[in-house]
Amino acid sequence: MARQAIVSANGSIMGYELFNRSVSAEGHSASSDAQMLFNLLSLSEGESLLGKTQLFVNCTHDSLAGGHLDLVTPERVVLEIPSIASAHLEQIALRLPTLQSIHARGFQLAFDYSVLTRSYEEWLPLASYIKFDVSILKPASLAAFVQLAQNQTQAQLIAEKVENATQVATLQALGVQYFQGYWFAKPTMIEGQTLRPSQAAILQLINLVRKQASTAEIEEVLKRDPTLSFNLLRFINSAGFGLRTEITSFKHAVMLLGLKKLFKWAALLMTTSAAASGVSPAVGTTAVVRGRLMELLAAEALPPEECDNAFVVGIFSLLDSLLGVPMHTAMASISLPESVTQALLHQTGPLAEYLRLTLACESGDDLAFATSAKALQLTEKQINWAHLQALAWAETLGQE
Repeated sequence: MARQAIVSANGSIMGYELFNRSVSAEGHSASSDAQMLFNLLSLSEGESLLGKTQLFVNCTHDSLAGGHLDLVTPERVVLEIPSIASAHLEQIALRLPTLQSIHARGFQLAFDYSVLTRSYEEWLPLASYIKFDVSILKPASLAAFVQLAQNQTQAQLIAEKVENATQVATLQALGVQYFQGYWFAKPTMIEGQTLRPSQAAILQLINLVRKQASTAEIEEVLKRDPTLSFNLLRFINSAGFGLRTEITSFKHAVMLLGLKKLFKWAALLMTTSAAASGVSPAVGTTAVVRGRLMELLAAEALPPEECDNAFVVGIFSLLDSLLGVPMHTAMASISLPESVTQALLHQTGPLAEYLRLTLACESGDDLAFATSAKALQLTEKQINWAHLQALAWAETLGQE
């Protein structure tokens, strides 16, 4: 599976679109739809993965009549309905009863903007969402289609393949409510941005840990940043540690945690606190998923130390977006192992292929996925399982 966030203009996540990465576009079928949805919802991690968001699932018209939908609670599932090929427009009327039946059962339906043409007039009342591909539509056509949607439907509007904040502002002015694409994972500032104190403190802490500084030096950084120290004490006193007595000393917390765990905690804090620095929460979530997925994949073949480094590569692969500076500038502010630097700056070294595979898991790039999986001698089952574990883990972090 590949998962892409659908976000509001302020970056909050409304839902996720799932892609079945195990089949090509041509091989997409009722059977593959059923298998993906069943696999997701039958696993214990499924509920954590879904959270309270909407799940957008691509369908074929054949899959809409499949019995697997009877097993799915419809409230949070949005079925993305494909348009009919221009050579078979007579099928539009024939498909209507099935769509009406599914809609009556409680499923929300999403259509692309072609539903706004005269041929699909009878489908329009069923639309909960209408999606616009901004990589295809020219600005004038996009504005016209958005106006049609607003005048003729009650549907909420989603723009796909949005790549920058300027597009978001333009679309928002037109009345589009939600956005999907890579705009939230790209830097918005290039040069000259100063770090917020909390970001600077986290980076300083990471540097000290990497250099194996003394507990006293690390404690000094914690004392200078109340937010940082509060988060550390809350973390080490959480139920997950199972400590019998509450830890209130920074020195004691650092000694109990150890340098390796302290490093991972600081890296996670950098990403999960992204929203506080004006970055979309989706960036932090994506970075956490990447880190955990790379760590799990590397565990199949690499020693423990390199698995830790794989986690760092994944979680820092969006460091430029988190800090709003180019990657080479972000990397210059922090001391990292050579294998991490090679992967992030030069796409070389033992961890680079794991990063390429992780990015393919996000994008649904079948060719890149197959190439990297083969190079790493990982099976599709291994990768899918690790991906689901990483997604569920990231959702759990977000709920704490």
